[in-house]
Amino acid sequence: MRRILREPLLHFLVLGALLFALYGWINRDALQAPDEVVVDRARVQALAAQFERVWQRAPTTEELRGLVDHWVREEIIYREGVAAGMEREDDVVRRRVVQKMTFMTDGMAADVPSEAELQAWLDEHADRYRLPSRYRLRQVYFDPARRGDRLDRDIEAALLALQRDPQAKAGHPTLLPATLDDASTDDLARTFGQRFADALAPLPEGRWVGPVVSGFGLHLVRIDSRTPGRPAHLSEVRGGVERDLLGARSRAAADEFYRALRERYTVKMDVDLTRYNARAPPTPGRSNGTNAAGAQ
Repeated sequence: MRRILREPLLHFLVLGALLFALYGWINRDALQAPDEVVVDRARVQALAAQFERVWQRAPTTEELRGLVDHWVREEIIYREGVAAGMEREDDVVRRRVVQKMTFMTDGMAADVPSEAELQAWLDEHADRYRLPSRYRLRQVYFDPARRGDRLDRDIEAALLALQRDPQAKAGHPTLLPATLDDASTDDLARTFGQRFADALAPLPEGRWVGPVVSGFGLHLVRIDSRTPGRPAHLSEVRGGVERDLLGARSRAAADEFYRALRERYTVKMDVDLTRYNARAPPTPGRSNGTNAAGAQ
């Protein structure tokens, strides 16, 4: 019995039933009495709270009556517009309705994961949370446009000078940092480019080497210390793991909710997508799109 209760599919089925119940409860007035507009206490409280957020005070009785009258006016006009099908060709309205329906599923799978569930997610997606290598290094920059044909000779001479004296003056002035302490490969990629960051892995520690190519030019580099990348412990990435796990559960719940809805519809395609030509005029009496028929 415990194993059945822990089954994710059971959770999704229960979630789908709850969502249908919630949707029916939210729309109960429209379903039961489409020509009746009900202004209940929750609606009045919402209108008053909205007024107070804007004006930083509670509305007077006359102002509240005006808010209610305005809402009733909008509700009636909205229902008539929907009854006339005016929202069907309005992409803005369509996206907004889809967004609100999608929001209904957000948070429905937001139970706090257990330690074992978090660790299992981390083990399954270890590469996503792997901690990058970190470096303490120095670099000397050379601008290829400023040295011309002498560039290779100047870099070689500078490398020999730095190998004899690690503090020797070399390179061109630049706003790039000359030293970096405890910089991750991600930090280095953001500063110098991914090519530079990737080139550091095989370089030795404790001596000047190069040139190393970046998005700016060429560099001589001295790696003073390196901390290799490694798999992360849960305590180090708990926030990201929990966020990603809950996000995956929410998406799964949303997909399950859509599958349950999709079973109620027949979708008829009047366009052969394999032969569709966007420039061809539509066939008279037929639409270039998807038609969702009534429930089966």
